[in-house]
This record gives sequence, structure tokens and C-alpha cells, in this order.
Amino acid sequence: MSYEQIKVWEDGPVTVVSLNRPEKGNAISKRMAEEVQAAMTAFAADDAQRAAVLTAEGTKAFSFGADVTEPPELWRAVPNVGWQTNKPLVAAVEGWCIGGALVLAMMADLAVCGAKARFYYPEAKLGLTGGMIAALPARIPHKIAMELMLLCRVVEAERAERVGLVNEVVPEGAALAKAVEWAKEMAGFAPLVTGGLKRMVLDHILPRGPSEQWALHGARLAAIRESEDFREGSAAFREKRSPQFHGR
Repeated sequence: MSYEQIKVWEDGPVTVVSLNRPEKGNAISKRMAEEVQAAMTAFAADDAQRAAVLTAEGTKAFSFGADVTEPPELWRAVPNVGWQTNKPLVAAVEGWCIGGALVLAMMADLAVCGAKARFYYPEAKLGLTGGMIAALPARIPHKIAMELMLLCRVVEAERAERVGLVNEVVPEGAALAKAVEWAKEMAGFAPLVTGGLKRMVLDHILPRGPSEQWALHGARLAAIRESEDFREGSAAFREKRSPQFHGR
């Protein structure tokens, strides 16, 4: 697939997906969300690729969040919602990580950020939310999560590490290198173990909020709408013949 708003490359057994609209603060448009979903789905299906990194171009912003001029179906870009994989995923964050972008980072298995990273969820000030941020209290202490969501406080890099929003803070500009280092390390481990542990956590330990569950159902329904079987069924109806379904 040809990508316009993300960059994708392989570093040995590691796939790197990078948001690529630095002139717009890497704001997540409809197309970008779809491209992230497509790239990560391809990664998940590639047996040679063992771990992934989600990052962004430049150090000004990981992302300013959803692009209000081209509103995305954000769930498409969200790890383990819009796309599924048992392989490890590391988020590498530099600069501002705002709104929906914070959801992407918090849903990764591990996260590393540059020293000037800032995490901010301002939706209570804007009057709109997708609700998927409600999963944050399952990942960091409850009161800190509520402070971030209800008071719209900016959480700087050092505090983000202290409360468990990220695993490690590195010098500005070094987040990607550290994330790739971790991803390569995990790529050398037993995938049945890393994948099994990740699946146990996702399926039985971390609760899923209402918006996340809705998005998962939306993803399943979208897969049906976009399937070969749907196209075949529609064509068969128009052509007044029996459809030939193949389950894909």
C-alpha cells in the first residue's frame, strides 16, 4: 500500500510506523487513521516481523490529536482496537501528545518519551470526547488519570514516568532509538510467551471501557462491510445469481 500521511519501514525484525504530518503537528486525519490501521494490520500478518514501534516525525509533537478539519474514525488507529496483534508494540513519544494521540500511546504495551514530551487531554475544555480515554485509570493511578481527564492538566515527561504512563524518559530526540532497541530485544524472545502473556493481560486483566467495546464491535462490522464476501453478495444480488462466499 502507498502511504501519504505515515511512513513505514523495517529495521530487521521491527516494523516502525511513523505519523507523518509534522507541519500539522501530526494531527490524525481520517486518512492517517486508516493508514495506521492498514500498516499495523500488515505488520501483524507478517511472520518475519516480530515487534513494532509507533512514533511520529519531528520532536514538536507526537500528535496534536484528531484533526477537526478531517475528523478520523480514531478507533482505526488504536492498538488492539482498530487492529489486533499479539506482538509487542512500543510507543516512542516526542513533544506534545494530545487528545486521541494520548489514547494511542496509552494502549501500547510499552512507551518511551523524550525529555520534552507533554501529555494533555483537553476534551473537557472542548465539549467533546470519544470516551476511549476512560481506559486510562486501568493503566495509571486512578487519581492521576482523573486529574488528567477532568482538570485537563498537562503531565510532563518526568511525572509521566513517575506515574507509569511511560516506562522511561530519554534525551529529546532519542525516543525512537530507545523504542527500536527494546523492540529488537523483544523480537529475540519466544513469541508464544510474549504473545501469550500479552493476550492474557488484554483479555483477562485490563478492563475495556464502553467506548473501547463499541469500537471493537465497530471494527468487526467494518471488516464485514469491507470484505470480499460483502462485495460478492452485493454483486450476486444485482446479477440475480447465487453468491459464492469464501469467508474473507
